[in-house]
Amino acid sequence: MPSMPPISSLRSSRSAARPPLPAIRVPAARAIVDCGVYVDGHRLPGRFTHSAALAEVRERRAGFVWVGLHAPDVHQMNSVAEVFGLHELMVEDAVHAHQRPKLEVYDDVLFLVLRTVNYVEHDSISTAREIVETGEIMIFLGRDFVVTVRHGDHSGLAGVRAAMDADPSRLSRGPSAVLHAIADHVVDSYLAVTDLVEHDVDLLEEDVFSVRQIDVDSIYLLKREIVELRKSVTPLGTPLQRLSQEPSLGVPKEVRRYLRDVQDHHTIVAERVSEFDEILSTLVEAALAKVAVQQNTDMRKISAWVAIAAVPTMLAGIYGMNFEHMPELGWTLGYPAILTIIAASCIGLFVTFRRNNWL
Repeated sequence: MPSMPPISSLRSSRSAARPPLPAIRVPAARAIVDCGVYVDGHRLPGRFTHSAALAEVRERRAGFVWVGLHAPDVHQMNSVAEVFGLHELMVEDAVHAHQRPKLEVYDDVLFLVLRTVNYVEHDSISTAREIVETGEIMIFLGRDFVVTVRHGDHSGLAGVRAAMDADPSRLSRGPSAVLHAIADHVVDSYLAVTDLVEHDVDLLEEDVFSVRQIDVDSIYLLKREIVELRKSVTPLGTPLQRLSQEPSLGVPKEVRRYLRDVQDHHTIVAERVSEFDEILSTLVEAALAKVAVQQNTDMRKISAWVAIAAVPTMLAGIYGMNFEHMPELGWTLGYPAILTIIAASCIGLFVTFRRNNWL
């Protein structure tokens, strides 16, 4: 009777023959947070899909579309890209995120990447695990549309959209006005975060020069967070400069004036972050020097006590050798005399070390 193949091999052969299940495609509407059509600075009533919104604007030949997405996947982003004609490289950056702040031009579409920052509340630096968390906002700016893609829970733009909806005069300047509002919002958040981080730096500076025991790990933690903050803030300077000074990018002159103000605020933030970095580098050096001084002090104390202990150890070692002919072995007061010499020597060394601040 032929032997049957093992059950495990039958299962593996069946699973190998079975085709993989197709990936479930989530519609783009699930990633779209808001989609609005703006004509003459006013938002049109009703709800629109991203394709219907763009069709409405191009049929009117006036206004623009503002579509906001949060953490879209590849299928969702491709669906939006097909409607607005976005380049595939921009789509790849928008999906995978983790981009440095930059400005790129694809035909007649501007692609701006901004890093967002958020201050993480904590009781003290010594117990904190994270001080600054980061996210991203990507802006696709066309002639009649703005597409924003957000990554991170703290990078919401609902407040920016509400403020813009309440100010039709700003919206009447077109899609570039939305770009300015978002950039201004992000840079203002930089200012708020640096104010809070400055408080942490000040507290740490006080501890370094006032507390006897220094937790160097806290300085390294804040130093690491400042490095992350610098990487998020500093590279944005070049894109803001280009947007505010290059008319060829298609940004209206009036909006470029406002962007210069945003650039000035960004310069202030970048200088403050660099200052924090320098202060923390100095604090690291000061803390390490303080630790070295403390270790030197401890070694002096240990050396002093070893020297004091060496006197009775030496005398006890000599008289413990049990030779027959040794000084004062037959003297009745020999034992008390040795104890007196030991005590006097130890007290004398203790007083000497204490005067020299070794003890």
